[in-house]
Amino acid sequence: MTNSTTAWDEPDGLAARGTVVVLTGRGETAGTYQRFGRRLAADAYRVRVVRADLDNLELARREVAALLADDTLPAPKVLAGSDTGATFAARLAGELPAVDGVVLAGPALPGSATVGSWDDELDARTACPTHRRVVSDDDGFVRGALARPVPSGWEVSDPAKPALVLHGSADPVTSPEAAFAPFRDAKTARLSLVAGAHHDVLNDVSHRSVAATVVLFLESLKLGSDLPAVVEHVQG
Repeated sequence: MTNSTTAWDEPDGLAARGTVVVLTGRGETAGTYQRFGRRLAADAYRVRVVRADLDNLELARREVAALLADDTLPAPKVLAGSDTGATFAARLAGELPAVDGVVLAGPALPGSATVGSWDDELDARTACPTHRRVVSDDDGFVRGALARPVPSGWEVSDPAKPALVLHGSADPVTSPEAAFAPFRDAKTARLSLVAGAHHDVLNDVSHRSVAATVVLFLESLKLGSDLPAVVEHVQG
């Protein structure tokens, strides 16, 4: 049995600056991340999307490990994910030494709220009209997936790797406090609250600003694992 990986590469003439392996959340397909993947690729980061099916996580784990071991994909190599994909990314980052950092967007945790009807799920996921249309028109997207509880024992802990944690202030699935709690004391974690964003924070109304925040994190990671500042804001 094989999984399917979708890829976006840097434009011709540019040197690749790193690799981002995206793990899908509940119900999602690689198509969910077309906009995000293209945007990071435009900034010369190679993007690979791996389907992280809760019923076959070992398959996803093997595929992630293979991508991390692929010498044709440049470092730093970062795991990214949304919903249970974020939770799984944090778990893998603590297990796989080749992971240089993580981007966790709206992680789903044991006890996170479940959502019933498709209309309620769509509202919980995103307010972006384009992304609402993308997931609604995607034949592979599993409607009702947010009604599935997060597996017990899936609490997120700090993987001791540089981390960017992004969370929407209006996320009805997981509270920002719960998402940020494991990283409050981490020296190499950046916690970003996205104003008004829903659960699919990578694909909500502020997706441009969120993608820019991800790129800034990646650029900082290229300077060092202690995340030196690329841009410093000064007064006066």
